Amino acid sequence: MRIGIELNGVLRDTIDKFKQTYEKYLIDEEYDDKLKTYESIDNGEDYKEVFPQAETLFKYEVLSEVDSMDLLKHFAFPNNDELYNFMYQEFPMQIFGHAPSAEMASFNDLNDLYIKLRDGHDLLIVSDEIGKSKPASLFFISKFGCLLEKVKFYSNQTIKSMWDEVDVLLTANPDLLLNYPQNKIVVKYETKYNKHVSSPYTIYSLKEFESMLENILKQYS
Repeated sequence: MRIGIELNGVLRDTIDKFKQTYEKYLIDEEYDDKLKTYESIDNGEDYKEVFPQAETLFKYEVLSEVDSMDLLKHFAFPNNDELYNFMYQEFPMQIFGHAPSAEMASFNDLNDLYIKLRDGHDLLIVSDEIGKSKPASLFFISKFGCLLEKVKFYSNQTIKSMWDEVDVLLTANPDLLLNYPQNKIVVKYETKYNKHVSSPYTIYSLKEFESMLENILKQYS
């Protein structure tokens, strides 16, 4: 059996690292200071008339706790292009390369699982990546000493090729949990942003995946 394990959410805490990077590099701590500066030197006039640029100041801020994959709902960006540039052009290594593992022992558990199953099954890592997030993700995988031989990157355009390579997929991605081929088995790794998605197979830590696989194999053997 070919078993795919999703990188984002299952092995890597990408969302938390995204938030940390956003807060560090984008939240403009000088935003209010800039307005105060305009106000202090406006000579009694409306500072917005004296300094038209004050009208266009964009305030980056965390809008809400992340409970979905719609990042624009939770983090303020001028538009979707700015979100893309932030993730995949300006800070891909910070977000994807230097993120923490989802659990303290994620890769120890993954390597143990690989050693137990490698003689009878094919294990691979799959991940939805774009551009510079690919080398950053390979760096992330290597720094944790991952033993798996195969990594499959895919995008919205190439997602069919990912499904062609797995029989069972462990994922935290709500879209994949809701939309998958009928001949595939999808196991949900629960996170704060996929709790609303029901699944016939759910685990809460990677250690639980082995016993879940045993149950699945019994059902389909």
